[in-house]
Amino acid sequence: MKRSIVFLIALMIAGIHTIAQVAINADNSAPDNSAMLDVKSTSKGFLPPRMTTTQRDAITQQAAGLTIYNTTKNCNETYNGSSWVCNTHYIGESYGGGIVFYVYDNGQHGLIAATANQSQSMQWYNGTYRTTGTAGDGVNAGTMNTAMIVATQMADNQSGDFAAKICADYSVTVGGVTYGDWYLPSKYELNLLYIQRTVVGGFDISDYWSSSEYNSIVASYKDFLNGDQDYLSKNFGCAVRAIRAF
Repeated sequence: MKRSIVFLIALMIAGIHTIAQVAINADNSAPDNSAMLDVKSTSKGFLPPRMTTTQRDAITQQAAGLTIYNTTKNCNETYNGSSWVCNTHYIGESYGGGIVFYVYDNGQHGLIAATANQSQSMQWYNGTYRTTGTAGDGVNAGTMNTAMIVATQMADNQSGDFAAKICADYSVTVGGVTYGDWYLPSKYELNLLYIQRTVVGGFDISDYWSSSEYNSIVASYKDFLNGDQDYLSKNFGCAVRAIRAF
């Protein structure tokens, strides 16, 4: 008798567990065995709770995995047990050792600027005028430009500093992670940074070097006060702000 009762209780519990699975659909199909909630549609999406950052921060005892749509940041966010994490990156986000100033591929990739200048006044060359071959421009072009500039100019003065080198030498540790893949932005990347200069902050100097060379004597720079983009002699001192890609 006791065994029968135990068996019936076990069946009831199993039944409760099965009933606890929920399927929301238009074809009356059963929920997937691995899901507590199975939503199926080919014409509508799932809409999580929408709230501002202030409203989100008012949530108490957040559970790991809690998900919302943050209307302040315009992204889906998930609580990972210690902090809220945006599922896509956005301009102005503190991420990867700096501030995101450009995104593409729906926020999966982009560019990050260092939080401060690496120099207020630094020459482009290393004491000798020479052609480095860094005519590259566009997103991520500064990576190759920087490597080429450093490789070409280091022999001119082994102990010298110049714009590309101080970017390549820069590193910062945030949250236990060290980010060391910084570079001098290309002309195009520097212009993208100029557009978001207020978001990134700290641009109190007018002229900034890019890694895009025109010839052996001059390279491209950007005036962050009036937006002009032109060429200067490589011995001129301009400010330097390193960036990195993700």
